[in-house]
Amino acid sequence: MHASLTTALSLSGAVATAGALVTHAAFGPESQLFGRTVISGRDATEVAFTYDDGPNPTATPQLLEVLARYNARATFFMIGKHVRVYPELVRAVHAAGHVIGNHTMTHPWLAWQPAHVIREELTGCSRLIEDVIGEPVHFLRPPHGARRPAVLRIANSMGMRTVQWNTMGFDWRPIDAEEILQNIDKGMRRTRRWHRGTNILLHDGHQSDVQANRSATIAATAALLDRFAGTSTHAVTVDAWV
Repeated sequence: MHASLTTALSLSGAVATAGALVTHAAFGPESQLFGRTVISGRDATEVAFTYDDGPNPTATPQLLEVLARYNARATFFMIGKHVRVYPELVRAVHAAGHVIGNHTMTHPWLAWQPAHVIREELTGCSRLIEDVIGEPVHFLRPPHGARRPAVLRIANSMGMRTVQWNTMGFDWRPIDAEEILQNIDKGMRRTRRWHRGTNILLHDGHQSDVQANRSATIAATAALLDRFAGTSTHAVTVDAWV
């Protein structure tokens, strides 16, 4: 093979590899290449129920009832534009002892945003939440898990740790509770094989439909908590892993 062609192919392969690494760093929920994020602890009996995209007047109150029934606490990553409309739901979540985190104002892909937009998205959401609950926000979950170094750097400058996940219910898809449970069981088998806690990504809201139907998520949550009752497996909030 001609030397110049060999060199070109080698460079092409290197570029493809670098591109794959950057993509994984930006979108792989467990990647730490762009900076340290909170995933889980080393106790395999710990499970964090985390809910994105709320508050949602049709789902969040029902979810609070289920969690209270099992005396379980969860973490809610809320979108600022929804917080503005439903502050009473934010207060209810906080009053019940759950952790509330920042999920930006409008749910953009932060990996593609300039630094000033990232800061505006995070600052606006935190201010709204803090005005409602009277406490600082300590955790951020980037929408879609998408980030770049600037996202983590800006979050850190605001006193927030970035939280990702290691198990997905895939409940943003139109699937039933049984399918959500199957997805979570698959993730839990993997985390337990690695002797890690399980950080479950679920949704009590939707980025654009403020009253999205999350009945399947609520049913799956109840089924999991019922399964865990009387066992060593127990629910924690993400601050347990900091």
